[in-house]
Amino acid sequence: MAQIVEFAIIVIVISASGVMSPGPLFAANISYGLREGAKSGIKMAIGHTIVELPLVILLGIGVFSLETFPEFRTALSVVGAITLFIFALVQIKTVLQNNKDVTSSPKHGPLHAGIVLSALNPFFVIWWLTIGFKLISDAMLIWAFSGIVIVFFLHIWMDFAWLGGISFLASKSSKILSSRNYKIIMVGLSLLLVYFGITFLADVAP
Repeated sequence: MAQIVEFAIIVIVISASGVMSPGPLFAANISYGLREGAKSGIKMAIGHTIVELPLVILLGIGVFSLETFPEFRTALSVVGAITLFIFALVQIKTVLQNNKDVTSSPKHGPLHAGIVLSALNPFFVIWWLTIGFKLISDAMLIWAFSGIVIVFFLHIWMDFAWLGGISFLASKSSKILSSRNYKIIMVGLSLLLVYFGITFLADVAP
């Protein structure tokens, strides 16, 4: 039980930095939320899930195939750590410099936007091919194929909670999302990414 709680904390903290990061999905979510409230965020999360679930399953199959190579976990840990460092730096820079207007009127429905903005977001794909791949590999090492399900559910509920919550807040106030508190939270999460990147490297250090 303690093992799954510890792993859950790692997945949730690392996932939070990606889920909460500013980007096309975040901006579109605010735009829809201003007009439709929390239901638009839930629809976007469903669209996001349509893209994310097949990707996670394919990565799980990839982990199963690559575990036979002894260098696989070492390489994955190093790549995952480097990616965490890069994401942390990019995220801090983006949050501190993000002054764009996110209230423009979107062209498509929230479900369609959730699918398109997820599938075409290179950072989303890179996150799963590196950091997410490492988390899936760690989970499968402990729980075999059940690890895929564990990682997915520990991650996906945050998409629904965040996108639904932000769209609800956007419907109440378009100013609340650009507050100083949001920037502080994101910088804090970015620093946690650096910490977990260091732990990734420590796991494979001789």
